[in-house]
Amino acid sequence: MRMKAIAKPKGCTHFRLRHLTRLVARLYDAEVAQSGLKTTQYSLLSHVLHLGPVRPVDLAQAMGVDASTLTRNLKPLMAEGWLVQGEGPDARSRLIEITDAGRAKRAEAQRHWRIAQEKLNDLLGLERVLALHALIDDSIAVLQAAGGNDEGESDD
Repeated sequence: MRMKAIAKPKGCTHFRLRHLTRLVARLYDAEVAQSGLKTTQYSLLSHVLHLGPVRPVDLAQAMGVDASTLTRNLKPLMAEGWLVQGEGPDARSRLIEITDAGRAKRAEAQRHWRIAQEKLNDLLGLERVLALHALIDDSIAVLQAAGGNDEGESDD
């Protein structure tokens, strides 16, 4: 009795994942932009809301970005008055905190983020989205166990 050979993947997995993430990002970016924010800004406001007041170093670590990227991304949100940087527990430290205006802007953006989520669910179908989430979560767990250290993130 002959066993059926398992097909090998064709093409580059990295390229396929990047292509998928670009398509998904376009959908979310277009919807969240209606709030006046980029999806990265919405994510930053969400992290500060959930973690804050938070030291910049801890915020950068939670978001998986370096200090200079975080500083660059904080500037426009602080200029708009959505985030403030205040005194920390000692003279050398600072804490980032979301303002009431920042909470309102994040809530506005979250409504658009949820619309994007629903659009994606409608386009792909709930069964496919659930399967995709399961496959992504399993893959992250395997790669982290193999030596990866990405903590992940949540925007909702």
